Amino acid sequence: MPMTRPGPIWLFDLDNTLHDASRAVFGMLDVSMTAYIARELKVPPPQADFLRRDYWRRYGATLLGLVRHHGVDARHFLHHTHLLPGLEDGLQGHAHDKAALRRLRGRKYVLTNAPWAYAQRVLLALGLARCFDGVLSIEDMRMFGHFRPKPDRRMFQALMARLKVHPRRCVLVEDTLAHQKSAHGLGMRTVWMQRYVRRNSQGPEVGVYVHRRPAYVHARIRSLQKLRRL
Repeated sequence: MPMTRPGPIWLFDLDNTLHDASRAVFGMLDVSMTAYIARELKVPPPQADFLRRDYWRRYGATLLGLVRHHGVDARHFLHHTHLLPGLEDGLQGHAHDKAALRRLRGRKYVLTNAPWAYAQRVLLALGLARCFDGVLSIEDMRMFGHFRPKPDRRMFQALMARLKVHPRRCVLVEDTLAHQKSAHGLGMRTVWMQRYVRRNSQGPEVGVYVHRRPAYVHARIRSLQKLRRL
């Protein structure tokens, strides 16, 4: 990959960082994943919903639990659960994000645990696709035949090697604290996007928002425009 552009390497999460996924998309994904589990594992919907939630809590991604315990084909799961008819109609971003991204010096990538096709649909619908040098999706997070999505430290290390940069040059802009903690441990700078945190009913981020900034978070923002001041 090119090394000529000055400035840091920006790594942006997608859902609840570049758009309000809690508003509509996460609900659609929950329904889609539950239906997939019920159909493929031949279990009742309540059990499928339990497995979806349980694997998300235990492994950080429902997909990892399904692969480990049921031998589900990861690519089949990602494709069918992210078809999401009408996805674009429910997307909500921010009017000033495009200008804010274009003003940032350095290379910019989307780093998401979602599949590439879904990420492209979202970025195109938001008008942000041309703001980034590339999309690093879950398909890029395979190591030795296994998926290693965020917050896996090994994946972050492999990513740094792929981009040919030292972690200190990288800035992770992300809404999920567990991902930031892992990145910080490798020397990356971390920025906590809190624009949509209060609407997100899952995870510890909701309570932390009110009380404190964790030591492994370098800055917290509610607008991409604030990134120029970092």
